[in-house]
Amino acid sequence: MKNIKVKNIVISITGIGDDDFVNLTDIARIVNPEFPSYVVRNWMRLRATIEFLGIWEKLNNEYFNLTEFDQIKNASGSNAFVMTATKWVKETNAIGIKPRRGKYSEGTFAHRDIALEFASWISAEVKLYIIKEFQRLKIQESEQLEWQGKRLLTKLNYLIHTDAVKEYLVPVELSNEQKNFIYASEADLLNVALFGRTAKEWRDTNIGKEGNIRDYANTIELAILSNLEYLNSMLITQKLSQQERLVILNKEANREKELFNKNSVKPIKMIEKK
Repeated sequence: MKNIKVKNIVISITGIGDDDFVNLTDIARIVNPEFPSYVVRNWMRLRATIEFLGIWEKLNNEYFNLTEFDQIKNASGSNAFVMTATKWVKETNAIGIKPRRGKYSEGTFAHRDIALEFASWISAEVKLYIIKEFQRLKIQESEQLEWQGKRLLTKLNYLIHTDAVKEYLVPVELSNEQKNFIYASEADLLNVALFGRTAKEWRDTNIGKEGNIRDYANTIELAILSNLEYLNSMLITQKLSQQERLVILNKEANREKELFNKNSVKPIKMIEKK
């Protein structure tokens, strides 16, 4: 469940399949905090609303009940006409609206297309605010996906890196504790080359934070780290000492940082952990 905020009202959004469904009841609270469901019902009574919902379903729902829809449309607009989200879904097999009753997601949810139509009916201002918040949310999600992709790449190269450490630096006769020390030492070699400090030094200055130094890296740092892991695995096969490798790795890290900086590549940080 995601949230956006419009005029100090939190509007919940849930993913259903590949689509976002927005809580219409939350949007209605902007104009009627006490009885938001009445606002949604009043909107659904309108003939223009029924026509819009029908067109949306025809375009997106092959199982939409056209016969029932025609009867509802003919009845809409009269003083006696009443329509609710539950009734609409039940009688037409609609998929664009999802009434929910639960502790954490109560209200009438609707596909974002329908939600924007509802917001436009309330006011142009509300619609524009929601569009702006949607754009912000999508940018945030895109940046987070990019960060996760970079993090995955470093993990893949980490396997190449640890395999080289195992083959060239870890004698078979060592104990597991001794082997783990070597692996940690090589991981810290990369940390020092890129971040200028070891994992322990980072933890000592970031008490209370979850995760490790790499979890808080931005996308540029993760891209460089991935390259350093691969480079170090190659240097290990050449049997260079750790000190020699540190010098080479640090130079490469600085070179890549400068390259990204010259080309104005924007770093993206992960959403900070609480």
